[in-house]
Amino acid sequence: MSTAAPSRPSVAVLGVGTMGEAVLAGVLRSGCAPDDVVAVVRRDERAAELADRYGVRSVPLSEGAARDVLVVAVKPQQLDDLLASAAPHVRPGALVLSVAAGVPTARLAAALPDGVAVVRAMPNTPALVGAGTTAVSAGPGADEERMALVGELLRGTGDVVVLPEALQDAATAVSGSGPAYVLLLLESLVEAGVHAGLPRATASRLATGTLAGTAALVRESGEHPSLLRERVTSPGGTTAAGLRRLEERGLRAALLDAVEAARDRARALGA
Repeated sequence: MSTAAPSRPSVAVLGVGTMGEAVLAGVLRSGCAPDDVVAVVRRDERAAELADRYGVRSVPLSEGAARDVLVVAVKPQQLDDLLASAAPHVRPGALVLSVAAGVPTARLAAALPDGVAVVRAMPNTPALVGAGTTAVSAGPGADEERMALVGELLRGTGDVVVLPEALQDAATAVSGSGPAYVLLLLESLVEAGVHAGLPRATASRLATGTLAGTAALVRESGEHPSLLRERVTSPGGTTAAGLRRLEERGLRAALLDAVEAARDRARALGA
């Protein structure tokens, strides 16, 4: 039988880089008080930044590891050393939420005391502003109560999608790495607008608004992107001409290759 989770758990974020900060911001946005959340970081400068930005204090690993919920947000290459140092301080019934790309929950569970619940998650950077998408998978000891707690803690990051752990590497490649693909597309669209004669500020506003609006249209309509694309593509029109050139240059194939490469890299990091 699992240990009941507290109604107001204490949370520690172990490693507050880009992903760790995204989760930290989301946890606070979900309703956790800054006094209930601590960070474990290496640099005093980073600790000062987090205190100024979020009102959370930074503590030694031994203190952070004794919290109710541990968000493990270090790079996969640093994970084994962190777990070895943290394990003696992890309390029975704790929940460990890992955002280390590619690392299976079984690997974490093996390095932690018995009775610790492990959940694997992959947020993305829009979680910093509450507009992220986080893929979550249950690991050893993660019953319905624990998964409900994870959902509650992460609701401030944006959309939370529960899926089998076997699909986590694919989710990492699509939503975890996806913002970088979208930003590259946005950057390229802005540059194209500038080359076409638009002032840079205007090109940026048009491109950013178009991308955000299109995503909202897909989400709100619930329709398949291909159907929406067909509606805006008049035969022989400007959109058709542009799409033809994108297909000729292999945009679709390039994205397929990018997702496969990211998925394979996640698997390699986890190994």
